[in-house]
Amino acid sequence: MDKVEAVVLSGPGRPLERREYAPPRPEPGGAILEMVASEVCGTDVHLFHGHLAGVPYPIIPGHVSVGRVLETGGPLFDLEGQPIAPGRLVTFYDVFRICGQCWHCLVAKAGTRCPHRKVYGITTSADEGLLGGWAQQIELKPGVRVLPLPEELSVEDFMGGGCGLPTGFHAVERAGIALGDTVVVQGSGPVGLSALVFAQLAGALRVLVVGAPKARLEAARRLGAEDTLDVLEERDPAARARWVQERTSGRGADVVIEASGNPAAVVEGLEMMRDAGRYVVVGQYTDAGDVGLNPHRHLNRKHVTLTGCWGYEFTHLHRSVQMMARFKDRFPWRSLITREYRLADAAEALRDMERLAVVKALVRP
Repeated sequence: MDKVEAVVLSGPGRPLERREYAPPRPEPGGAILEMVASEVCGTDVHLFHGHLAGVPYPIIPGHVSVGRVLETGGPLFDLEGQPIAPGRLVTFYDVFRICGQCWHCLVAKAGTRCPHRKVYGITTSADEGLLGGWAQQIELKPGVRVLPLPEELSVEDFMGGGCGLPTGFHAVERAGIALGDTVVVQGSGPVGLSALVFAQLAGALRVLVVGAPKARLEAARRLGAEDTLDVLEERDPAARARWVQERTSGRGADVVIEASGNPAAVVEGLEMMRDAGRYVVVGQYTDAGDVGLNPHRHLNRKHVTLTGCWGYEFTHLHRSVQMMARFKDRFPWRSLITREYRLADAAEALRDMERLAVVKALVRP
């Protein structure tokens, strides 16, 4: 291949461009992948509108992807010490350059807050090379953690989960769900749907999903939601809280996981939760504004455990993929893929994701 094609976002609100690059060569300890599929994520919509700080435009979007190893810069191994040879189908942890030396890494043990971290397709510039998945090839820098797909999983299985898979897994881990809990998930996008699955696997007796549109709520029911509520049909937050109360003997849910991205959902979720319940906020990835709450009524008197959840670490990616491989016949993640797009149609994919016309969209370079 003489040239490698990629889709580039040159700045907020700017039309996507198709550019050609020289084929990359792997650095020592790195690799080159031939891209098979890359996710179109809600994050990409935020990037298009400039809602994230510190993005080094121009960028090549696509932070969660699957590719086939073309070439490695020397021996490459998985975390079990097994060699990863050319031809192997892999994904990779899109966060790299976590330093392991700063206060957040060494003291707080919070790698997701390391100030040195970089993220493929988000904080990597197209001027630095093919560092996003909306391209025919992608360069994996030295130190990027490569995860071979288990033999039981197809590309479509894994990409049906995408970045929502480990993010939802992390949110459920933070929630500390106990056997027999009733859980409410606010938001029926990929993160909320994965949280729905992992809540069940963590021991939840019942999971209720509050979201929209209908196609996503239908997906929630396929994945095991006991009941769903369409926020486009029931627009009164107080009525939505009563809907949960009516299904929990008037107490409210043991656990609520916010995966909607709407700041107003946070106060609403606190109203849905029982006294001494647990609330995890994972959906507020961008600053969409402030909300008012009553610290006495919503927090102190309710004896709330309120937890934030930012991104995920390699442990969540690895364990969620292993769980997906074990339970893929029970939970049809691949059915979440609504449509696939060529590189030439990436702008259409972005528009479809923004208007929630798809549950999961893939770019197939």
